Order: sequence, then structure tokens, then C-alpha cells
Amino acid sequence: MTGRRVAVIGAGAAGLAAAYDLTRAGYTVDIFEAGAEVGGLAAGFRDEGWEWTLEKFYHHWFANDDAVFGLIKELGAWDKVLLPRPITSLWLNGRIFQMDHPNIVVANLRLPISWPAKIRYGLAGLYLKLTRRWQPMERVTADAWLRRWMGAEAYQTLWRSLLIGKFGTYYDKVNMAWFWARVYKRTPRLGTFEGGFQAFLDLLAERVRQQGGAIHLKTPVSGVRPLRDGGFTVAIGDETRTFDAVICTSAPQILRRLAPDLPEPYAAKLDSLKHMGAVVVILALKHRLLTDGTYWLSLPADQPDKTRAEFPFLALVEHTNYMDRAHYGGDHLVYCGDYASPDHEYFELGDEELVARFTGVLKTFNPAFSPEWIRKTWVFRTRYAQPVPLVNQSQALPDVRTPLRGLYLASMSQVYPWDRGTNYAVEMGRRVAALLREDLPQ
Repeated sequence: MTGRRVAVIGAGAAGLAAAYDLTRAGYTVDIFEAGAEVGGLAAGFRDEGWEWTLEKFYHHWFANDDAVFGLIKELGAWDKVLLPRPITSLWLNGRIFQMDHPNIVVANLRLPISWPAKIRYGLAGLYLKLTRRWQPMERVTADAWLRRWMGAEAYQTLWRSLLIGKFGTYYDKVNMAWFWARVYKRTPRLGTFEGGFQAFLDLLAERVRQQGGAIHLKTPVSGVRPLRDGGFTVAIGDETRTFDAVICTSAPQILRRLAPDLPEPYAAKLDSLKHMGAVVVILALKHRLLTDGTYWLSLPADQPDKTRAEFPFLALVEHTNYMDRAHYGGDHLVYCGDYASPDHEYFELGDEELVARFTGVLKTFNPAFSPEWIRKTWVFRTRYAQPVPLVNQSQALPDVRTPLRGLYLASMSQVYPWDRGTNYAVEMGRRVAALLREDLPQ
């Protein structure tokens, strides 16, 4: 292949989507991925006896995730998309409350709050679902907005604990635009790909290769430096290669380290971005844990310090209440997932200790649970998973085009106000590819 040479750092959904568009347009693309497989945070793994892969960090699509679905249709794989309607629930007052009842009014009426609180909760939720004007909401925190418009009772009972669980000490600093986006985009039907997300990402990677792109696994980049006459050198191990442009799809903090020549104002924006890490314990069980069929159970947190909270993690996700366990050798697969600050002890604890801590509360949800149910466990952790959107976040975001011409940042922090996920990673990757083609045409 000839044409301009582009380096893409990271073979997640954003990097693969950018490479797909660029190779199709005739650019020569090399993707450098530190991990052993494509997929980034959406990558999966397969245990012996499993037909499908399972995501290391739980993932699903919403039925209106048009960016990723549009790409899947381009790949000719729409018949591989599955969109069931699983049960999602909240744990409140020692019991499970289903939130995705076919009749949302019925679900709201069952909530353990007063009638005035139910009415305010319903009206506030309806407003968030119908309005498209998120910009004014980023000027106020979700904590303040929800207290004022949803009311203290509904907020304290339903949402405050979930914000604490997701954002820890930042819970009362997260802006309302992010919360709006979560409500606005949510659909009862949740999607996945036949064979798991890894199957979709492998398909996309194979198409990139067929179009002439090269994907280098287990190949971390250690530096990006601009050349005087344009272009960049990219350091990979002991080797240095030259490219006309570079797209970094890693965390902003990684770009800050890789590209020390970035001007200080831009670098300062990278430094100012906050994020949470993610920790997941996956259990292969011999029996079903959530016998009511719940797929996703959100757990309350009354304080950011999980060592003092009722539950040591945020979400209990029984994947095989969503997808048939026959795809996984008959295992009942359960995620115990939490968000934690990058310096949290969860990133230092040994796997066995973390598993013991997380599984120690499972009898709460099924008194019959026993450690003998556990066939196998896996632990996955990442220090960059969830951007923290503060007040007026749009003004704090670094531009996708960095001040170094030809160097681009396509990170999950920049999909704001939307939440991170493969849909917005695909959208971001394709947007950056279009900007690059505009800036550096063939």
C-alpha cells in the first residue's frame, strides 16, 4: 500500500474504527497494541469448553447505539447482533426491585418511596428522557439538580448511592449533563454480538488487515516525537519508525507521557482530567445466583469507602441471565464489578483476597450460595475506565486535534457528555479518521 503513513496507538474499538476508515481511503496504517489481543477494554477471553468469549469487563449496547450498529451493518454482520430484553434491578431495603418491568409505571409504583416522591421521580425522569438540551445541565452537579427537581427522598433512596458507587469521592461533583446522557440513551433492550464482543472486534480487525492495515500485538509504544519538517517518530522498543500522523486512543495520561513535546496549555488539560479505574471479579458457578432472572443488579453505597460499606462492589451482573449459558459450557457466569480511584487498594490486593472479599457478600442475594459453587474465578483490573465529568467539563476537554499538527487524541474522556463504551469509541475513531483525512489528504 502507498500513501500517507499513519500510526494508531491502541487496538480497541476506537483505533480499529479509525484504521478501518483510513485503510479504506488508501492510507497506510500500523496499529500498535500493548496487549495480546485486539479489543482494549472490550476484549474478551474464552475458557476451556466455552463456545463464546466473555468480556473481561462487562459490556452491552443500547438499542439506539447507531454508530456501532452502522459499522456492523457495513461489515455485513447485522445478523450477528442480539438484542434481548433482560431484567435490570436495584437492591433496596434488603430486596430486589426490578426497574425494567414491561410497564415502567408499574416499576415506579413498586419503589419503596412515598407517593409524592414517586410522582417527582417520574416527572423528572420523563423530562430527562424527552429533553435534548444538555448544555445548561453541565453547569450544575447531578447531586444539586436531582435534589432540587427529583426531590431529596427519591434522590437519597435511588440515585445518590449509585453515584457514590460509581464515582467515589467525586459523586457530588459529577455534572448533571452526564447523568442526563445516561437516562436519555438507556433502552430496555440491550445488545451484544454472537460469539461475544471479541468476535465483533476480531471481525473488524480482520477487515482492517484485508484493506492493507497492519496490527502489531504485544507492541507497546514508548514515545512520540515531532519531526522538524512534519510527521513523527514513534518509538517501539529499540526501534524508531516514522509516520505522517499519529492517532492515540489510549488514556489522556498515557499521551501526556508519550508526547513530552506537547505545549504546556494542552498538557495541562490532559493533567486536569480525572478518571476512575475498574476492578472485576468473574465467577463461573455451578448454580444460578440471582434466581429471579435479574441480569444487572445495582448495589447501594452509602459512602465512598467500600471497606466500611455494606457491599464491597457496585454491580452484580449475572451474564447468563442475559445470554444462554449453553454458550459457556453450562457455567453460570457472574461479574462482581466496582469502580475505584486509581490509587485504591483494590489494585494492590492479591487476586485470592479480592475474590474472598467480593464473594463474602453473595449469600445476601441467595442464602443457598456456597463457595463450593465456584468452579473458577478471574480477576481483571484497569486504572483507566471511567472519566469523571466535572462541572463545565466541555470547557476542560482537550481538543481531538492536538497542537502538534498530525497528532490526534481519541479517548473516552472526549465522548462527553455520553458515557464510555464501544458505540462512542467507534464514533470517536471514525470522527478522528475524518479529521485526519481533512488535515492530511492523500
